[in-house]
Amino acid sequence: MNKNYGVIMQRRFILFGLILWLSLSIFACTNATSEQIKNTDASPTSISQQSQHPAKRIITLTSLSSDIAYQLDSTKIVGIAGSSLFKNDSRFKDIPRVSEGQATPNLEKIVALKPDLVIGAEGFSNLTTDKLKELGMTTLLTKVDSWDKLQNLTKTLAKIVNADPTPLLNRYQTFLPDKPTQHLSTLVLVSRQPILSPSKKSWAGNLLEKFQAKNVSADLQGKISIPGYVTLSAEKVLEANPEVLIVVSPQPGLLKSFKSESFWNQLKATKNNRVYEFDYYGLVNPGSVDAIEKACQQLKVALSAVDNS
Repeated sequence: MNKNYGVIMQRRFILFGLILWLSLSIFACTNATSEQIKNTDASPTSISQQSQHPAKRIITLTSLSSDIAYQLDSTKIVGIAGSSLFKNDSRFKDIPRVSEGQATPNLEKIVALKPDLVIGAEGFSNLTTDKLKELGMTTLLTKVDSWDKLQNLTKTLAKIVNADPTPLLNRYQTFLPDKPTQHLSTLVLVSRQPILSPSKKSWAGNLLEKFQAKNVSADLQGKISIPGYVTLSAEKVLEANPEVLIVVSPQPGLLKSFKSESFWNQLKATKNNRVYEFDYYGLVNPGSVDAIEKACQQLKVALSAVDNS
């Protein structure tokens, strides 16, 4: 009894963490909320109209903005939020951390670094940026849930640091298929209890669209309200019967857990050995440029022509 109770509580804790992360920190084009910068489309032009001088001291509170800003001009970053993606990344070794993991950024550390711009995530960094605005600091909130908005964010940050975004934008294009892919019915699973899958209004859903995959949960409506994600029943999964299954593992053992479901071996994807395991950085959370590139490389393999032999 105690062992079963512990397993149930552990699953609930993991699910709560996943839902909290999905509902708070999903990612799209830039949307400034400071009094100094007001921008709704993340275009470089609208940023320049509000701020005539490039930022010289930037603190980034998201891994994606940290990575993009560093690649555009590494000299402008004076502080970042800690991320497992950069734990062993020598580029960020000597840059001060203003937070670690999901902890709230340390305001004293931020103020002490004297930034002229702090970049956070919409829905996740708002409390921090609101307090910083009260102190007279300029802030920018980002939210990236599509490929176009990734490009817009890059152009915006390039304008802010007075850099050329072209090399990075060109690199993005190499991530995408260089020839048309088959429109394979595809199901991405990010949680088992309940079964969660990305709709078209998510980074993962948009990325599948860029690869011309038929996302079976693209237009579905779920019982749980999580922006960009829907809940599915076992019956819905069987009805969809996808040709390709992608399991995103925010915690170890999710794929193994799904294999115990009664519907699992009845699906086309499992019968044809078209099941793939992805990290959530890159496919669910863009995370970093390298994470996006890795996810795209995996998608090229997963969505290649089906072997009907």
